[in-house]
Amino acid sequence: MLQVGTKAPDFTLSDQNGNTVQLSDFLGKKVVLYFYPRDNTPGCTRQACAFAQDYEGFRSKDIVVIGVSKDSVASHKKFAEKYELPFILVSDPELQAIQAYDVWQEKKLYGKVSMGVVRTSYLIGEDGTILQVLPKVKPDTNAADILAFLQA
Repeated sequence: MLQVGTKAPDFTLSDQNGNTVQLSDFLGKKVVLYFYPRDNTPGCTRQACAFAQDYEGFRSKDIVVIGVSKDSVASHKKFAEKYELPFILVSDPELQAIQAYDVWQEKKLYGKVSMGVVRTSYLIGEDGTILQVLPKVKPDTNAADILAFLQA
């Protein structure tokens, strides 16, 4: 995992609408960058819907929310439309940001070991440095936990 106080790695990826998104485009704003394994799976859907439910709380604080997975642009578009997700989803099939943020790790499921995205969130400050790292987050409370941190 990257550490609090380090510079957030920049990336250039496509969003669910095929637009190019660069992290550096958001300098001057706080950014919630959340990494998740896969569109339309139970945990990832609950996590995305929790961010959508709390989206006004982020928007009112001028915070950008970006979800990242290795799913395709087309998959993200369907996922965003199906659940009316109001925030950016970027496609990272080449694992550019996923590896830069150290969330591509060994996972164990039912005794089987494989590589995959570990559900992790980063809160990035206006100057591009990491303010908070939330490893192995719970899908249902991830968004609320970040908002609570911002209120403190």
